[in-house]
Amino acid sequence: MSEPIKHECGIALIRLLKPLEYYLAKYGTTFYGLNKLYLLMEKQHNRGQDGAGVACVKLDVEPGIPYLNRLRSNTEAPIKDIFDKINKPFEKVYSQTPERLKDVAWLKQNLAFTGELLLGHLRYGTFGKNNIEACHPFVLQHNWQTRTLTVAGNFNLTNVDEQFEKLINLGQHPVETTDTITILERIGHYVDDENDELVKGYRAAGYSKKEISQLVQKNLNIQKILTKSCRDWDGGYVISGLFGHGDSFAVRDPWGIRPAFYYKNDEVVVVASERPAIQTTFNIPLESVHELKPGHAIIIRKNGITEEVCCREPKEKKACSFERIYFSRGTDRDIYIERKKLGKYLSPSILKEINYDFENTVFSYIPNTASSAFYGLIEELNMFCKKVQKEKIIQLGANYKAEKLDEILSLHPRMEKLAVKDIKLRTFITQDNKRDDLVAHVYDVTYGIVNDYKDTIVVLDDSIVRGTTLKQSIIRMLDRLNPKKIIIASSAPQIRYPDCYGIDMAKLSDFIAFRAAIELLNETKQSNIINEVYKKSKAQETLPKEEIINYVKLIYKPFTAEQISAKIAQMLKEKDIKAEVQIIFQSIEDLHEACPENTGDWYFTGNYPTPGGNKVVNQSFINYIEGKNERAYGVK
Repeated sequence: MSEPIKHECGIALIRLLKPLEYYLAKYGTTFYGLNKLYLLMEKQHNRGQDGAGVACVKLDVEPGIPYLNRLRSNTEAPIKDIFDKINKPFEKVYSQTPERLKDVAWLKQNLAFTGELLLGHLRYGTFGKNNIEACHPFVLQHNWQTRTLTVAGNFNLTNVDEQFEKLINLGQHPVETTDTITILERIGHYVDDENDELVKGYRAAGYSKKEISQLVQKNLNIQKILTKSCRDWDGGYVISGLFGHGDSFAVRDPWGIRPAFYYKNDEVVVVASERPAIQTTFNIPLESVHELKPGHAIIIRKNGITEEVCCREPKEKKACSFERIYFSRGTDRDIYIERKKLGKYLSPSILKEINYDFENTVFSYIPNTASSAFYGLIEELNMFCKKVQKEKIIQLGANYKAEKLDEILSLHPRMEKLAVKDIKLRTFITQDNKRDDLVAHVYDVTYGIVNDYKDTIVVLDDSIVRGTTLKQSIIRMLDRLNPKKIIIASSAPQIRYPDCYGIDMAKLSDFIAFRAAIELLNETKQSNIINEVYKKSKAQETLPKEEIINYVKLIYKPFTAEQISAKIAQMLKEKDIKAEVQIIFQSIEDLHEACPENTGDWYFTGNYPTPGGNKVVNQSFINYIEGKNERAYGVK
């Protein structure tokens, strides 16, 4: 993806199952949990660069001693900023009374973040202000520990408006209309309900107030709370939470849209958004990390008992395919293999377009996230070359000349590092023409490799969303090498529809594929379809989301994928570009073949896994026609 897209948040939850004295004796530090949390967050820093937050719960502290600590940051280096602040009091103790760093009782009584339960969050804001108040975790504070709730998550809901109204109907007065606050208040409501129900029963049984508090801690039904809270959430989500008394959880949406993994041994329970982060942090094999099942929650009780339970009936799994293409770390074994397949499956189309001419074709990739797909492409091209070589050698027979054999064996793909990211663009120059000039220099090229007006350049990109960087920078820079032809191959299919489950891709007008289809409709005198889609979308505005149909599909229906690709190429080629420009996209069929377990393809097909998706795409189209530059779902 040559243009930046904000995406995904990340979570990291750690529950230490032993007393802190255990980790001091075994690992020589009482900061074992904090150190592991830092690693988990750093290993997932790609999932959030707008901010971060950390919360900690201390178990079994005396009344009067704070048991919950939280820090958030939205600085340029939020993880570093948070842990620098956490470490500062410890550094002071180390310089003055270092022996106290081994006194667990003193640490828990006097220093923050010396607890057994830790929650970290990495924020990538899709909408709204990027301020510290928007950073997770969020806290509902109460004098009762069982009513104190800390929540962080990776999610977007399409029906925040519905959830907000339900809170009002429950008698609440929500202070904000964001999906984060709505989720927090919704869970908090059922936390209160569960507490009230238990307290009422224990009172009737004759227990004292102090006894009741302890009994509620032991018997709080977390599964019941989560089941009631998320029963009608529409969207992709992984929500993690800590209770003040020591219970914790992570719950995943029933479609498995957003990722979550966990690991447990006799020392620790860990939950994170990405499997490799857990593997690296704890030095464990892939088989030891488990995927949290869709619609399920992992619940960790204060006593350490851990179980995976069902909170919503699992639906057909529609795990996000963009996780595999771009967003998740490529160090995950399965993701790495799948990305290589995405490159492999592009080879037939690329071979056809270069007319099987390896001598006059240079292969490269951009950006670095496309490297795995590129390796897969090159492997397949090498296999093709070997097949050709074998056939030609057989044809030579016994009477061959060494020169001819050398010629045959020289057949191989020419791989070069052509495009290099040169600077991080700073938009301090406000004039549009000057900003465009800066954009054009985001990438630099390697000169002297491409044969002038003879070679074709094939550059593999992981995906093409807006096409802005391709048009303003990459194609322009590649054209300076004087190639005969520039082919941009995308490992993802054409992105045609907005996301509403956590990715910053909510406006149809942002997508080059959508703009290409609109231009084709106008050029072919089929603009009536645009008006038809608008009328049908408007007619559905007041319908329940379950009854809404995605009429935006009609925009693309008159054209083949190849026709839209050709139009995209035309739109991305400026008048002063000398080389022929062609765009090749992955097919939907090959995407599914490469990523068989992650079939969430709504970006490309418009087949949304939840009813709210259809409502969002139609509203996004209405906004496009009416010129509204606003979010197509949730609160406007």
